[in-house]
Amino acid sequence: MRINIKQYLEVHNLTIYQVSKRSGYGYTTLHKSFNKPQSSATPLNLRDLDALARAQHKHMWEVLKELEEHYLN
Repeated sequence: MRINIKQYLEVHNLTIYQVSKRSGYGYTTLHKSFNKPQSSATPLNLRDLDALARAQHKHMWEVLKELEEHYLN
């Protein structure tokens, strides 16, 4: 399962910088994670999901549901 995180950010008018600032996670950490090649074993980790949820004031399950429904490659 691979998630197109860059498309998700683009559709939601977010940048990695905005997500890091709003979520409290470091920019470098998120940048490396969002730009790394995804394997079928680790497409997205909980920190990344939490950062996206915090940046948008959503619950992690809401973000995960949206990613699964619209952003799987």
